[in-house]
Amino acid sequence: MNDILANDIAIAVVFAITGWMLKTYLGHREKMKELAMSKQGLASSDQRLARVEQAVEAVAIEIERISEGQRFVTRLMNERAQSLPEAVPLLARRVDTPH
Repeated sequence: MNDILANDIAIAVVFAITGWMLKTYLGHREKMKELAMSKQGLASSDQRLARVEQAVEAVAIEIERISEGQRFVTRLMNERAQSLPEAVPLLARRVDTPH
């Protein structure tokens, strides 16, 4: 009777260890698949980052063009303001626009 019980316990332990090892192996495979997918995701992230960098550079160039235009217009306004005769009162130069 003890021999049968010992054999049954030994078989149960072997099955338990085998099940644990199988679960660990399958879990490891699943983690490796996730890592492989994340590496593919990194490649697409690098491409997206490159596109964002290009967009930021394009915006910076456009902002520089706008600021150049603003400096030009400001310089023209200053030149025109200096060329107006001083005898004209300030109120005469003011223009009211209808809104």
